[in-house]
Amino acid sequence: MSKYRVKFTKEGAAVYISHLDLMRTMHRAFIRAGLRVKHSEGYNPHPKMVFAMPLSVGTESQCELLDFELDSDVFTVKIPDMLNAFLPDGIVMTDCWMAETKFSEIAWLNVRGRFEYDDRSACEKASLLSEFFSAPEIVIRKRTKRGETSFDMRPYLRDIDFSAPDRHTIDVSAIVAAGDKVLNPDLIVSALEQLAPELSPDFARFRRIVMYKVGDKNEIVEFR
Repeated sequence: MSKYRVKFTKEGAAVYISHLDLMRTMHRAFIRAGLRVKHSEGYNPHPKMVFAMPLSVGTESQCELLDFELDSDVFTVKIPDMLNAFLPDGIVMTDCWMAETKFSEIAWLNVRGRFEYDDRSACEKASLLSEFFSAPEIVIRKRTKRGETSFDMRPYLRDIDFSAPDRHTIDVSAIVAAGDKVLNPDLIVSALEQLAPELSPDFARFRRIVMYKVGDKNEIVEFR
């Protein structure tokens, strides 16, 4: 059978659903919708469902992707509504198509965030933040499974912009590395905490907007 791909949002209270629980939630929704997912063979068969890039708990997204195989063909246009009827609030299927690309082709992510400053004015910080992240090197301490190491995040940050909609808020838009060399947006805040604490926000949150791949002319195009 062919491989299907659905795009979905994960927002509101749903951001606190862990990846493992999300897999269970999705599988139950498929069963209740009457969509029979193919299973692997062997002693402990599992549904053939693969997520593009597991999302950190607490992070919103409007571009999550899930690949799956069905035991019988179904019109792609019907699948989102069939699943939405059995998904919790905050998880909404927005599109479905036949998968013709591999998740390994995802190279960049467009993320948007918001920095909040409780007792400090954000009006002058947008230009200072832009100056900080335009440095040729941004070397921070990063924790790994093997301990702590030095990490230059600049090559993994393709673009980043800041704007101040009001005196206590900074809006952030960035294109960060994905795939094998993913840059967790939380490291943007870590860089400020370590190297420029006067610019570090009191609260920050991020949201995935678009996944990209590298096109034929080395430009980035939306991944589908």
